[in-house]
Amino acid sequence: MLFLVISTPRPDHPTSLNEARTRYWDWMRPLLNSGQARSVHARVGRGAVALFDVESTTVLHRYINEWSEIIPGHHEIIPLLDEDVAKDYLAEQRVETAG
Repeated sequence: MLFLVISTPRPDHPTSLNEARTRYWDWMRPLLNSGQARSVHARVGRGAVALFDVESTTVLHRYINEWSEIIPGHHEIIPLLDEDVAKDYLAEQRVETAG
């Protein structure tokens, strides 16, 4: 299951989070290496965007809570379809509307 997560940290002074931001990247590295996170990018200014590929919302819930323990903030979570799933869905819709 694919999820785009957009993080907006609390409005603390950015320099007060330097240590936490370093811990965040250390925490994220194994997720990237395992494929549980496909990519992660720092947002201009503050925050991050990550693409998770997890087997359940329970796993995503755990990761969001771990992330929040490192850098508290708001997380917008957007469920996504990968290309193959989206194409399969469109093909099924064409068959249903034609029949």
